[in-house]
Amino acid sequence: MASPELTSLRSARVTAARRLARRGFRGKERRFLAEGPQAVREAVAHGGTGAGRTLVELFTTVEAAERHADLLAEARAAGVPVHTATEEIVADISDTVTPQGLVGVCRFVDSPFEEVLRARPRLVAVLANVRDPGNAGTVLRCADAAGADAVVLTDASVDLYNPKAVRASVGSLFHLPVAVGVPVADAVAGLRGAGVRVLAADGAGERDLDAEEDEGTLGLPTAWVFGNEAWGLPEETRALCDEVVRVPIHGRAESLNLATAAAVCLYASARAQRAPGGCRSVTSG
Repeated sequence: MASPELTSLRSARVTAARRLARRGFRGKERRFLAEGPQAVREAVAHGGTGAGRTLVELFTTVEAAERHADLLAEARAAGVPVHTATEEIVADISDTVTPQGLVGVCRFVDSPFEEVLRARPRLVAVLANVRDPGNAGTVLRCADAAGADAVVLTDASVDLYNPKAVRASVGSLFHLPVAVGVPVADAVAGLRGAGVRVLAADGAGERDLDAEEDEGTLGLPTAWVFGNEAWGLPEETRALCDEVVRVPIHGRAESLNLATAAAVCLYASARAQRAPGGCRSVTSG
């Protein structure tokens, strides 16, 4: 087994990567950490090759380098510097309790909100004041799985590049446009101006998701606005939207958590949009 290239925790390269665990440094450098083979593989595929590639450099233990030799070969072929390091160093850079032996340094991948609008999106998830990084990453993953065109994080929401959010997205961060730092009023106004119907997902909504499905309105271009985990959406945000829609609770559960409610709403729209007469059937054939 080969010896690791990096053996000192005080190495300048290691120190630079480690400090990306802090939001201030991530914003300054416009770089973040992606851990594990799935995230690293998606980062390699996302950014192409050359100076503008998404994956800037990759740290790996010797054992992980042998286990994921094909992935490291892809990274090197894309021009990514690959550094073998001791398990102690990779664990020090990592944010997880049980590191998987691979940590990549990536450039920010978010998209300007104006670009999201110019693409004429048909299904969008808007996270308004969502503070839990695990929830944010999970909703992003749900949006990706449902075939959404974009995700928008408002200016009061958690940092997209928080390591827990990146990890919870399981690579979906690299799959669809994500706009960040958009005031909620601007997000709603911009989407409505682009011909998108904006629905607030709220347990106190007068409209019922089943009724929306029955009436065929979910087949239209739609943005779902999801609120804070603890207190949902404030009245002023609900008032901005076209409708406030609740997911019906048919059993005895008190409520649904954010990620579950988001998955139900996004998949309801995805199914309606792909049905005959839905907006994807019309525009995509």
